[in-house]
Order: sequence, then structure tokens, then C-alpha cells
Amino acid sequence: MADKLDDLFGYVQERCLWQFFSRTWDRQENIDGVLEQASALLNGKKPAVDTPMHKLFYADAKVMVGDLRERFPWIREAGEAEIRELLDGLKARLVDNVITKSTNRELTHRLY
Repeated sequence: MADKLDDLFGYVQERCLWQFFSRTWDRQENIDGVLEQASALLNGKKPAVDTPMHKLFYADAKVMVGDLRERFPWIREAGEAEIRELLDGLKARLVDNVITKSTNRELTHRLY
């Protein structure tokens, strides 16, 4: 499981700009939204696209899921519980890396 999580994290760090928005709340919103849509797509469910934000997250998740299925064949065979566990781990690692441990003081500047 750790190797699979490392694969997902490496992919997101390399290919996904949505994790690097300019404010803490914005980064958290993007991480939550894109991974929620990715979970739906990976589990064969219809993602929510009823708001402009849902559509934005869906667009990013659709590209990401397509790449993940192509690069990591094991994800196609993963069950819903394994996908949830992987995406929860990915979310925790992303939040820790790009929010909690970020040294970018602009993320929490009081004037923003």
C-alpha cells in the first residue's frame, strides 16, 4: 500500500498544479474537491457537476484519473475501500506537504 501511495503522491507532485494555489484555504479546497471527484470517477460513480466549482474539480480529476489508470494498472483493479484508503492517504500527505509544512508565508498572511 505504501508503494502505491508513493506512486500517487509522486504523480500529483509532478503533474498537478491545483495543489499550489496561493492561500491555505484555497489549497485545501482544491485538494478536497479534486480528490472527491477522483474518488467518484475511480469507483465508477457519477461525479457532482452542479456548480462551477464542481465542474472545475471534475475537469482536473478527469485528467488525473485518466493518467493514473494509464500509468498505474493496479488502480483499475482496486476496490472501493482500497481507493478510499489510498485517496485519504494521498490527501493527508498533500495537506502535510503543501499546507502544514509549507514555508510560504503568503499562505497565511493576515492581509489576505
